[in-house]
Amino acid sequence: MTDPTQLAFRALADPTRRDIVRLLARDEMTIGQLTDKFDMTRAAVRKHLTVLGDGGLVTVRTRGRERVTRLDPAGMAPVLDWLRYFDRFWDDRLNDLQKAIERKPK
Repeated sequence: MTDPTQLAFRALADPTRRDIVRLLARDEMTIGQLTDKFDMTRAAVRKHLTVLGDGGLVTVRTRGRERVTRLDPAGMAPVLDWLRYFDRFWDDRLNDLQKAIERKPK
């Protein structure tokens, strides 16, 4: 699975990973800080971060002895592009409906 859109959606499919993304949208955090927010082990949080990283949604940097994770907004681009298709889809349908209503004799 190398399609960035598929990887991003896979990463966002899990509610815990979506919660992690929400937290990281506010501020970067270490694995320890994230573990404190959830009822799970460090290993479980690390696995979630790996999936988010594979999806291009987070990046990790080293700060001294700590690994700090932060949201990578560019990773959301494939998801937003996919969703924008449906914006256009509904815009087109609503425009067609408006034209039909305007053509209808009163």
